[in-house]
Amino acid sequence: MATPQDALTEVPHQLLRRPVRDIASGTEGTLMAVLIENTASLGFPERWAEIAYIRPEGGGVELSTAVANVTAL
Repeated sequence: MATPQDALTEVPHQLLRRPVRDIASGTEGTLMAVLIENTASLGFPERWAEIAYIRPEGGGVELSTAVANVTAL
């Protein structure tokens, strides 16, 4: 179980800096980072998850998704 000091800790991932697709949204881009984050809503128990950040092709704002949604192109 993650703890608050683990928050925003970068996690190694084999696809970092490589072309990927977010299967949830269909977005294609480059996997920029995977971080441990508390994804619980305010007032609910902590819920820690590995979150992937993908920079879309052509640039723009990075999107976040569950790391399980990331596949290689």
